[in-house]
Order: sequence, then structure tokens, then C-alpha cells
Amino acid sequence: MAAPIDSFPLSSCVFTLSISLTPSSSPSPSSSLIVEWSGEKEASGKEQRISSGFPSMYGVCGCCGALRPRYKRLVDNIFPEDPEDGLVKANMEKLTFYALSAPEKLDRIGAYLSERLSRDVARHRYGYVCIAMEALDQLLMACHCQSINLFVESFLTMVRKLLEADKPNLQILGTNSFVKFANIEEDTASYHRSYDFFVSRFSEMCHSSYEDPDIRTKIRMAGIRGLQGVVRKTVNDELQANIWDPQHMDKIVPSLLFNLQQEEGVERSPSPETEKEKESPVELTERCFRELLGRAVYGNIKNAVKPVLMHLDNHSLWESKTFAVRCFKIIMYSIQSQHSHLVIQQLLGHLDANSKNSARVRAGIVEVISEAAVIEASGSIGPTVLEVFNTLLKQLRLSVDYELTGSYDSFANMGSKVIKVHEERQLQEAVIRTIGSFANTLPTYQRSEVMLFIIGKIPVPGMYPALGSANTGVEGSRMIQIMLLKSLLQVTAGFQSTNILTALPTSFLDPLLSFTLMEDAEIRLLVLDILISIIDRHDNRHKFSPVRIISDISVLKLKVDKCSRQDNLFMKKHSHRLYRHIYLACKEESSVQRHFESLYTLLGLICVELANEEVVVDLIRLALALQDLALTEEALPVYTRCAIHALSAAYLNLISQLTTVPTFCQHVHEVINSRKKLVTFLLPEDVLVETSKIPEKLEKVEGEVLFVQAKIAEMLGGSGYNTERLAAPYIPQITDEDRLSKRKSIGDTVSLQLEMESRNSPEKEQRSTAEQITFETLKQAIDSVNVEELERERRRQVVERFQTAPFEEIAAHCGARASLLQSKLNQIFEITIRPPPSPSGSVGNGHGRTRSVPVYEMKFPDLCVY
Repeated sequence: MAAPIDSFPLSSCVFTLSISLTPSSSPSPSSSLIVEWSGEKEASGKEQRISSGFPSMYGVCGCCGALRPRYKRLVDNIFPEDPEDGLVKANMEKLTFYALSAPEKLDRIGAYLSERLSRDVARHRYGYVCIAMEALDQLLMACHCQSINLFVESFLTMVRKLLEADKPNLQILGTNSFVKFANIEEDTASYHRSYDFFVSRFSEMCHSSYEDPDIRTKIRMAGIRGLQGVVRKTVNDELQANIWDPQHMDKIVPSLLFNLQQEEGVERSPSPETEKEKESPVELTERCFRELLGRAVYGNIKNAVKPVLMHLDNHSLWESKTFAVRCFKIIMYSIQSQHSHLVIQQLLGHLDANSKNSARVRAGIVEVISEAAVIEASGSIGPTVLEVFNTLLKQLRLSVDYELTGSYDSFANMGSKVIKVHEERQLQEAVIRTIGSFANTLPTYQRSEVMLFIIGKIPVPGMYPALGSANTGVEGSRMIQIMLLKSLLQVTAGFQSTNILTALPTSFLDPLLSFTLMEDAEIRLLVLDILISIIDRHDNRHKFSPVRIISDISVLKLKVDKCSRQDNLFMKKHSHRLYRHIYLACKEESSVQRHFESLYTLLGLICVELANEEVVVDLIRLALALQDLALTEEALPVYTRCAIHALSAAYLNLISQLTTVPTFCQHVHEVINSRKKLVTFLLPEDVLVETSKIPEKLEKVEGEVLFVQAKIAEMLGGSGYNTERLAAPYIPQITDEDRLSKRKSIGDTVSLQLEMESRNSPEKEQRSTAEQITFETLKQAIDSVNVEELERERRRQVVERFQTAPFEEIAAHCGARASLLQSKLNQIFEITIRPPPSPSGSVGNGHGRTRSVPVYEMKFPDLCVY
């Protein structure tokens, strides 16, 4: 039976179709469909037999090549018969033109290409797979219409299909297409697109363990480029999933670090082709890592840096330091400079979290912090500068405790962890260097704050509490003193302040000078070096070493500036304390060559940097007093007495040439020449050297080998110097602070405080020396508790009276006290306030002055009152 179908136009042709079916009640599998058509451009009589059941009209059109949708025919035409021939470019141009002309068909084109690609992948026809991906790439590059989102979904589906394949070539092909897509800026936003699969898959490819090393390298590089594409596509798109979330960063960053770490053991061919055309995975990874960090903003720094810290922890990379330092150099150079302090804060927090880890791990973290601080821009540590130094000082204290106690936890038995002293010492040195690195990045005013902060952390007997733990005791306090003073020395290195008054405030100078009188020689030397670093503002300190008698100091090329007003104020306020501590420091029996060299340098810098006419006179008096000290203190060791003589001679030689008074210079040279002939062991050339030449016993020194104060005063008096002041010998006053600093333990400090309290009591003011602590004094101290109980009882009675007494009694009591207070105030006003003249200007009639009106009773005009 045949059923005619009306003619209809199709592609400028008129077709007439007739369908013939076998006469059966229902179509069977053997039924045949005969389609006949005729047209102006087609020969009639053609027929096509389809072995199928009864089709619908859509099925009829889909089965006929000429009746299929145009976009399908255009897609089919780009595929050649032989896949090796590649994409048919002419037909591809037609397909591109069609897609641009009819953008609403773009999603259907993508779906059909995706269908063909899936079929070709399943049938292992990889040549056609490559052609399909090439066509997709070209369409994606050419079309930017509003309906591209649906096409992109088909594209990403095909890329996902390729990435899931087992063949490395397909994975690389899919990655390359994704990278091209990532570089396209879309005109329309996408609200539903997800890249979670691609982050996971590309990260997995970065860790590929394929057997063939060349293919493994290609897969890893493809994974790195894929991650780079994901970052580029999502980092600036607010509608996409936040790529900075920890769930993504924990995959991306470790994958990049894993490939960055593979540089060891990789040998690259030096051929020109390799250098020009190929890029190693390490280079590609570093470039990708830098790009990722460069796009990080303030709120994303933490999520980007935390995976780095975890990766270094998990793979024990802190101990080697090299890779960790390299990673954080990349980070510091890549992120925006204003965010650098955030990285430092995370490193410090990680250091705190690892405070009970091995010393090598902590030293590695500290080393990284030090390197990162050097890169950091000046002044960008952020608002928490003191927190940075507080964390480092805390680590220093913990390291000292670990070294002395031999355990990471005083309350738990952690025998499994053996503390190595040399490793803790290396950690301590690393922390001190890091503190110096940080300080060098700070402006002057912030460095001054840090200096005050550190000096406040140093345990000073009687002034600041001990910083060591209960288990370390006195030795712990001593070691912490040394470590913190070394840190303070690092902070002051290169410190140049135009105003010495602000660089050395009283709150800083008082505790610092107290250390110059402690019995520990190392502590005294550190304090002298700190003072030298702060006072030396023109880099003159190295010109005073070694200590020698120089006939012409012009060879030293000292830089001398005129003393400023602030310098004069500083010396007027603090000079006598400086002189006193220098004088008393020379008396220390444990002083060695370096101590006297530092004392000479300090005196020379004071003369060069801070000296005016009055200061010069005091310095000369101090030098002569040191000579008298060496003569009178026979209990001092021979070396100390000879060194003081040598120090005095060298300093008077220096200051005489700086004053340029000829007679003074002549007298100094005469004494020095006499010493060269008679007592060379009183000159620095024989004493302040590694192997000193001193006698076993120092005989009485007198005569022409001594500097005479009266002669010097007379010589300088002729040049306008204060003769009376020069003639007066310098005698330092021993204060409680000096005695306090001599104590070596906190127990001695408590005993001394009791001594000071008993000495300062009113009934014992006349006594010149402190009373010894005996059993009776301790008994009296216990009895003083009764006095406190009486005072508490009196206060209780007062409170009870106000709670229980009648109101009239309380009011009368308070009124009496108020009347007494008012009468006292009236007496004070009568004594202190002189009656001013009367506003009217009237005077008495000769019998006496008219009573003047007090100021507080005057009536002023309204215009004069505000």
C-alpha cells in the first residue's frame, strides 16, 4: 500500500515522496520502507531501503543524508574519510561561519560533536578524536555569543571524557584544549559551572608515576598547565567557586611543590633544541606558583601559605632548609609587598606550634623567617612589630630551658626525644640573627621601641623578675641575660639616630648601665658593645681598635661633627652616670683585653661624637682618676692595674690631640716617652695584646711616668678651659644601684632589698652602713605583722562606724573635718596670695592703705569675662 505525501520545499528543491509497506497489520522486523523522491536537481527513481520498524516523520528525516539538520551535515563534513588527512579546513570554515550566523545552533553543534567524540573514544578511533577536539577549539576561539555557555558545557564534558581516559595522549590532548579555553575571556557570566573535577584530576596528573620517564614528565607538565588554567579561569571570576578555599589549595599547592622539589637528580640535555623549545617541569612549576601567589589578595594569603607549611612538615623539609628557603623566597617575591607581613606572621605562628619539636626543625623555620625578613620591604612588618620580637624572644627562652633541663616538657617524661646541646646552640644563634634581620627592616623610631622591649625582657636583679624557669635557676637567668643582650646587640647594629637623647632614654639607659657592673665578664662586654653601637653614628668605632699610642691621629681619619643641642642635653643629663659606670667597670678583676679595648672605644666615641668643652674637661678628669685608681687599688690584679694605666695613657694621648692645645700635647708625649724608656708595661703596646708583657708584681709607680693633674689644669686653663673644674679630682659616688648589680642571684637581691629598707628607715637614717641580716632582725620583721593587724583593725572600725552610727553623728564628724580643711585653706591663701591693688586705684588717706579686694572677689565687667 502506498500513501502519497504532499510536496514541500527543501533546499530549493521540490520532493515527492511515496511510502510503500508490505500488506501486514503491523510492521515486522522484515518490513521494508521504500522512499521515492524526485526534484528539479535530483534524478528520479532513486530509492533507499531501511531495515527497521515503522519510523516517525523525524526518524525519516534523520535517516536521509539530505534531510538531516544542516549543523549535523556541516559537522560531518569536517571529518575526512582517512583521519590521517586531518581536519577539512574548507568545511571547517563553513561550520564556523554557520555558527557565527546562527549562534542559537552552537549548543547543538557542541552536543553533536561531543556525541561523535564519545563514540570515537569508545571505538578507539583516536584520529577522529583529535579532529573533533581541534574543531571544538576553533569554534571556541571564534564564537563569543551569549549562548556560548551551553557550548562550553559540551566542551568541558568532552575534556572530562579525555582526562578520564587511560591513554596519556588523550589526557594531554584534553589538557591542551582546557588551557586554550582558560585563556578565553567570556562575554557572559556562568552561574553553575564547576571546576572541582579538573582541580582534582590535574593535581593527580602532577603526581603521575607512569613507568616511562618521558611520558611521566609530559603528564606532570600537562597537570601543571591544567592547574594554571583553572587558576586563570576562576581566580578573577566572583561567580565561580572560590579557588582559594582550603579544599582547593590543599590540592593545588602540594602538587606544585611536589614538582618544584623534583629538581634534584634531574639531568637536562644541553642541546639547543631543549633550551629553546622545551621547558622543564621545575621551571613551569615555579612560573605557575608565582602566578598563583601574584593573584592572591589580603584575605587569601593564609590559605595559600598554609599548605606550604604543611607540605614542609609532612615531608621533613625544614631540616635541610634549602628547599624551604627557596619556597618562601618565591612567595615573598611573588606576593604584593603590602601583604609580606602576613607571611611572616604565619611563619611565626608555625614556629610557636612547633615549639616542642626538634631543634633542627625549629632552626629551619627560624632560618626561613630570617631570609624572608631580608626580602620584606622596609617598615612593612605591620602593626604587630613587638609581637614578632616577642615570639622570637620566647623561642630563645624555651631553647635555653631545653638546653639546661634536657627535656621538652618539665612535667612529662619524654625520654624518646633526646635534646642535643649543640643543636640548641645553633637554634639560639639563628634566632639572634633573625632578630637582627628584622630590626634592619625597621625605621629608627620602631627600632627604638624594640630596644626598649628587649631590655624590659632581660632579668635584672632587683629591677626585673627572672625570666628563666624554676628548673633552670640562676644559670638559666644568666644564659637568658646573655642571649637577650646578644639580641639587643643585633638590633643596635647599624643603628644611627640623629637624636641621642631619644636613642638612649632613661628607661633604656638605667637597666643597661646596671649590667656594666655585674661580675659576669661576658655580660659586661656585651653591654659595652651595645653602648658603642648606639653612640657611634659616623662609623668611627673600628678606627679605635687596636689600642695604640698614635703620634698623629689624623691618620685615623675620624669623622667629627659639631655637637648638637640634643647631644649637649643628653650629656648634661647622663654624663656623670656614664663616667661612673666606666670608672667602676675598670675595677672589675675579671676584665680582659677585650674589655679594656671596648672601654677605650667607648671613651673615644664619647669624645668624638658627644664632646663639648665641659665634656672634654670631665673626660680628662676621668682619665686622671683612672690613673689614680691603678695607683691606689693595690688589691687589684697586676694585669688590671697595668691595663688601666695603659688605657689612661692612650686616651689622654687621643684627647690631647683632639683639643689641639700644644702644651697639653707636649706633656702627654713627655710622659709617654718616659714610659717607653722606663715602664713599657704601662703602655697599651705591651699590655693590651694577646701575650702581655707585665711583671709579676707591680712596684710603686711615681715620678715622670705619671700624668700630673695640676700641670694639665694649668695648661688647659690658658686656653680658656675651666681651671677650677680641672683641678678638682674625679670621685665617683657608689650608689645602691651599683651594689645591686654586683649580685649574681635573685636570692642576693632579696637580701639586699631588705638591707636597703632597713637603711632607709627614719630611725636609722644616721647610719652610714647597712645593718647585717641577723636572727634578731628577722624576728623583728616577723613581729611587724602585728602592726599590719592593728592597721586592719582600725580600718574595720572606721567602716563599721559609718555602717552603724546615726546620720547626725556622721554628719557632725564630716562637718568638723570640712571646717578644719577650710580653715587650713584660708591660711594657705593668706600666706601665698598677695593682695593686688584695688581695681578703683584708691589709696589710703594717710593713716593707712585701703583694704584691697582679693582676686577671687573682684567684680569684672561682663566683656572681660568668658
